[in-house]
Amino acid sequence: MGRKADSMLQLLKTLALEDSGQDLIEYALIAALVGVAGVSALRVLNNTVGSAFSGVNGALSNAVPNTAGQGH
Repeated sequence: MGRKADSMLQLLKTLALEDSGQDLIEYALIAALVGVAGVSALRVLNNTVGSAFSGVNGALSNAVPNTAGQGH
């Protein structure tokens, strides 16, 4: 083999044995999955939380008399 082929073979061996970049990729994939799960959870909970706040708003509106415009 020529010098170029030997250096290419050595590069491939080094890349196959090198694992420092692999950890970074794994952490990036985990972060991406956590992000997707978070967005999905927020979309699912959107209606539930909105309904809960609407219920609280209605209960408070009915419990407190409307005193707007009475000049307290």
